[in-house]
Amino acid sequence: MIVHVAADGNIIFAAINAPVEAGGVPPRVVEVDAAHVAVLLGASEWRLPADPNAVRLDRNFERIHARNPKYQYNAAEAEPDLETIGVAVLEKLRPLTAQLHHKIDLQPDEPLLEMVLIGYAPNNYGPEVWTIEYRVQQEQVATRGEYWQTRALRPRFTQLYPPEKHAPRTIVEARYPADLKAPTLMALIQGDDPAIAQLRSSDLRFAKVIAAVDKGQAQKAAPTDAADFLRAVLPLIANKQSFILAKMEEQHGFDWIVPPDEPVERAKRGEEDKNRPPDAPSLLRKPNPPNR
Repeated sequence: MIVHVAADGNIIFAAINAPVEAGGVPPRVVEVDAAHVAVLLGASEWRLPADPNAVRLDRNFERIHARNPKYQYNAAEAEPDLETIGVAVLEKLRPLTAQLHHKIDLQPDEPLLEMVLIGYAPNNYGPEVWTIEYRVQQEQVATRGEYWQTRALRPRFTQLYPPEKHAPRTIVEARYPADLKAPTLMALIQGDDPAIAQLRSSDLRFAKVIAAVDKGQAQKAAPTDAADFLRAVLPLIANKQSFILAKMEEQHGFDWIVPPDEPVERAKRGEEDKNRPPDAPSLLRKPNPPNR
């Protein structure tokens, strides 16, 4: 995951598919509430013996509007709106993990599912990026041999953006799993990688974006230029893997720049969304325009 918060609070984000095993699912995007989208990394798709169809956490997702009174919340863990989102996903994950009865091969403290939450905080707080990590706890049932009980734990919240006051504002990145070996985009920029140097010299707009990011002033980059820079650099760093690229604006919502190869379902909406204009931004992939 690569997220650039540019001028005027515009957010440009990308996700590169780096499967850790054969058949791994790509990062998937879901709209979770009116101001946030989430990119799901890890175990976002499940195959159950009794169901021929895969269970996907990004589908049939009820758009979140308020806290569900039947669930427990902990105000110390995260802001109320964030924890509402985190617990809603946990309740979708719990019945799936409960059906895991074999030992899971995960590194210590490695999440089974990670959600990168991107959007705008309430009360004019501005852009925010969080990781919400879902870990599991397993216990062997001695009387059943190699039979394990699996329980999904409460999510862990980590703020990636905004940084602490006076800290540099750079491109923020998240990886799943966290120990992927390839260098980050920030490392390439700060190390004056040849591919970055070539882009810098090829377009003055890219040079300005790279300079702003390198100085810790990523929020000063022009949004269109930042989006074009990411569109140009992604094929160079994706190592022939697929990727997606999108943008968010606080007043205009979400829009694709490079959509996924498959449609993305919208979250189910409540009564207050029935009057939403038909041309409002959508997570659904737009059809390709005709050739000119």
